[in-house]
Amino acid sequence: MQIDISHIDKSRIPSHVAIIMDGNGRWAQSHGMERSAGHVEGVNTVRRITEIASEIGVKYLTLYTFSTENWNRPEEEVNLLMHLIVTAIERETPDLIRNNVRLTMIGDISRLPDFAAERLQRCFRETSHCTGLNLILALSYSARWEITEAVKNIAKEVADGTLAVGDITDDIVSSHMTTAGKPDPDLLIRTGGDFRISNFLLWQLSYAEIIITNQYWPEFTKQDFVDCVASFQGRQRRYGLTAEQL
Repeated sequence: MQIDISHIDKSRIPSHVAIIMDGNGRWAQSHGMERSAGHVEGVNTVRRITEIASEIGVKYLTLYTFSTENWNRPEEEVNLLMHLIVTAIERETPDLIRNNVRLTMIGDISRLPDFAAERLQRCFRETSHCTGLNLILALSYSARWEITEAVKNIAKEVADGTLAVGDITDDIVSSHMTTAGKPDPDLLIRTGGDFRISNFLLWQLSYAEIIITNQYWPEFTKQDFVDCVASFQGRQRRYGLTAEQL
């Protein structure tokens, strides 16, 4: 399928796009299939969107892959998801390397099964030399967990005397987040039609533009992604200022 990118300005591509990939299970059920089939098809969408994001010049793509709340799903589905995620990443790693895509993760890796953590770490090492798109998997992640861990670490530095309370700033807090060193998302896309951010990047999304699409994640195409970027470029980002001040 030919992708039309003529309506986007290649000089104003969002540096960082975050995506809540919602609707795998509902897509499968709407097609009379088991929820697991939706997760499998969702992996194909990840490949497509990673390809187009890299092609148009996005620097960071963060995908909400598995939340801490997802651990509460039925054990059979959780086990399937863990095996699917790891197997898919291992399968895609050679292509990521060929396309100069670096793979990393944010989240509580200590909660992952040993087999998953070990195999994922190997994939991260194998792509660590890549200098193109940074593909970030939010895996075993929740924003409240992240913020709580940041507060704990800042409190420890204060207690140790290496940081003064008066020196705590927004930048200090950001430096203790799992996304330290990365720009905040410019654009958040959520598929599946729900109007919420589901405990995802609460600190970092302060000024992100948000696009909600009714499509389930397996239905989301490269063209849909390009159209979201075009919509983003049509918005005026004021950061609390008036239009006249910009």
